[in-house]
Amino acid sequence: MRAVVARAAVLAGAFTAGVVTARLAGTPRTLRVTGELRRSRARILATREEERRRLRHDLHDDLGPSLASLALTVDAARLTLSSEPEQVGPVLTELRDRLAGAVGEIRDLARGLRPPALDDLGLVTAIETLADGCGDRVDVRFDGSPADLPAAVEVAAYRIVAEAVANIRAHARAPSALILLSRADDLHILVADSGVGLPPPGRTRGRGLDAMREWAAEVGGNCAIGSRPGGGTVVAARLPLAVAG
Repeated sequence: MRAVVARAAVLAGAFTAGVVTARLAGTPRTLRVTGELRRSRARILATREEERRRLRHDLHDDLGPSLASLALTVDAARLTLSSEPEQVGPVLTELRDRLAGAVGEIRDLARGLRPPALDDLGLVTAIETLADGCGDRVDVRFDGSPADLPAAVEVAAYRIVAEAVANIRAHARAPSALILLSRADDLHILVADSGVGLPPPGRTRGRGLDAMREWAAEVGGNCAIGSRPGGGTVVAARLPLAVAG
């Protein structure tokens, strides 16, 4: 009897939730927002799976055979050393070259997982390096401490700023720009330039604008891109610090 009552309560709750959801989904704005969220999530999942497939392919089909070949070359060097020691030089030279190639493949894989500039320079200096030469005057500021940021948030922030700076270089023709990061409960990013602004409706700049929104959404944040009233473009993003912990 208790099981029947419990099941009835679950069904009643599901029915009530379904009614509320149906009422909310009946408004055009909710339908539009829901559709955008679904499409954004689908793009994020598709991009992530593509990256995983690419990484698996690189490990299984490229790096794996390279390391197996190195093992064979080591065996050949050992046999040559015991039977024809005078001929071991060319074998070791080949082994060294193959090792250098394998190291290069591993470095490429690591770069794809995380921008090396973050580990080499830190977030602030890496962004300053991105902005160097972007315009006649580019101010980079970080309000708060960049220490101990969650890794996912740090990568998302770097990629968003990198894409915004790339757009300024390629399209904005801006004499000045501001890159401001402020840390409180969330990490807020503002990239503003004094250039020509966004292209008119119907003309796009490729996938870069969508990519910035998706990088923010991956860590539970959001990103908005718009034109400034006085001219130029503004990229504003909010990245929660607790989500990636």
